[in-house]
Amino acid sequence: MFKINYLKILMLSVVVLVSTSSLLAQDKQYQVSCVGFYNVENLFDIYDDPTIRDEEYTPEGRNNWDQKKYDEKLKNLSKVIADMGTDVSPDGCVILGVCEVENKKVLTDLVATEKLKDRNYKIVHFDSPDKRGIDVGLLYQEKYFKVTNSASYEVKFSNGSNYPTRDQLVVTGILNGEEVSVLVAHWPSRRGGSSASEPNRIDAARVGRHIVDSLYAINPNAKILYMGDLNDDPVNKSVKDVMNAKGKVSKVKTKMFFNPMWAPFKQGNGTLAYNDAWNLFDQILVSKGFLNDKDYSSLSYYKMSVYRKPFLFQHGGRYDGYPYRTRAGGKYLGGYSDHLPVFITLIKEVK
Repeated sequence: MFKINYLKILMLSVVVLVSTSSLLAQDKQYQVSCVGFYNVENLFDIYDDPTIRDEEYTPEGRNNWDQKKYDEKLKNLSKVIADMGTDVSPDGCVILGVCEVENKKVLTDLVATEKLKDRNYKIVHFDSPDKRGIDVGLLYQEKYFKVTNSASYEVKFSNGSNYPTRDQLVVTGILNGEEVSVLVAHWPSRRGGSSASEPNRIDAARVGRHIVDSLYAINPNAKILYMGDLNDDPVNKSVKDVMNAKGKVSKVKTKMFFNPMWAPFKQGNGTLAYNDAWNLFDQILVSKGFLNDKDYSSLSYYKMSVYRKPFLFQHGGRYDGYPYRTRAGGKYLGGYSDHLPVFITLIKEVK
């Protein structure tokens, strides 16, 4: 049976905290900012939108998606988001990228839930051409992050396919006094097999790389975070080569990314499970601009985390140890998502 070693995970977390805390000067104060990403797995409202294929997520659809289930889904997700990052910052994630959301309404409903309403999350969202209507979006706490610009970019496939996929979102703003650009993506799935579908993810990566390069053209030292459900692991070509994301800080040169998810993936950790194996599709890539200051005098990368609370996992049954999702095997389970969320910690010395 596929099980999760919670003790091993806890021990790994403690080691990370102990090893990194020694880097910080004890007589200094630091601003801490948590930035996360969460694939919320089919967050649909209950209403039929005739412009997209959302019929299954209606009260009359095959999923019998009614107000009670929708409210429970929102409550579950808000529990996760409200807790993410609070071990290092009381306000949790100041920026959170999300994917698999139907529209802006579901995000509006999410941030208005009891557990999140006091965070006063603002929303950046554009409708994508995806036929099911699932989009990416960004939630942010305006008292920490001031948005100055946002846009979405369409992904076209080099094989000539006109089957639409999710747009990629780019949001630029001021975080702790510094300009930061956050890109949110949901690359094409592995439907049809990993190898057969790989060209589609490479095309998506090329779009992401184009956006990143355009930001670098304006500022060669730009601070950029590229996050999303990439449907590829850190070692796959799309991430490693096209996005130019390295697993070691020492290998990151100008216009490259550091991928803090590389090492956890190599250790066997992941964010979703399939056929009793873990993949780490949910990633946050960190530009070199966050890696330059060893004394943290400017906004700098500190550590990464996969949010792994026991309530997020299935206990018992066929999928014991898998992420506890909303639906599986044609049945409503009342869980959270088939993906685990991830977040990074950025710090800056207070002067």
